Amino acid sequence: MAETRVYLVDDEGAVRRSVGFMLKTSGYEVEAFDSGEAFLKVAAGLAPGCVLLDVRLGGMDGLAVQEALKGRGIVLPVIIITGHGDVGLAVRAMKAGAVDFLEKPFEKAALLTALDQAQLRNQGRAALDQLAEQARAQLNGLTPRERDVLNGLVEGQSNKVIAYDLGISPRTVEIHRANLMSKLAVNSLSDALKIAFTARVNELANTPRSEPA
Repeated sequence: MAETRVYLVDDEGAVRRSVGFMLKTSGYEVEAFDSGEAFLKVAAGLAPGCVLLDVRLGGMDGLAVQEALKGRGIVLPVIIITGHGDVGLAVRAMKAGAVDFLEKPFEKAALLTALDQAQLRNQGRAALDQLAEQARAQLNGLTPRERDVLNGLVEGQSNKVIAYDLGISPRTVEIHRANLMSKLAVNSLSDALKIAFTARVNELANTPRSEPA
């Protein structure tokens, strides 16, 4: 981990300084950029590493930068950071291939865990498969209806839309949502989405849904 390089893209100087210091004191090499455009100008020639990318930037937003990297065939794992987290942004970032999604202010432990996952992605397919298997094992503890609700959340749907699609009440969706988060041992929807995407539950979103509970 000590040799991992992190490319920090954030337009707030205070964030670049504080997060940069946090990473450097944890053994990471850090190169900071104040805009997505500045980062993209040199991205193709950068050494292997991980991108810590703010979603709210003055010019191109972080998700647009993420898509630009993908479009140019630049293989650098991306961790999205934001002070304005919501389900829609999390879904878009994860579907575009983000390793993780961190909401400011994030704890040092959460950041280092995300960077560990990014490092695994750089190390190859076998490590990713192992992470996916672990996430699938977590999801195996859910009931079919809880999986249905989680699939809806993965698609960025509201409780009301999920309820309509499943033919159940919004209150029942809330109960299933609370139960699945408890079983997954997470405190936020973002964390539940991370498990779902790691397990590639989005690939199962088009499978036939279960009968009503």
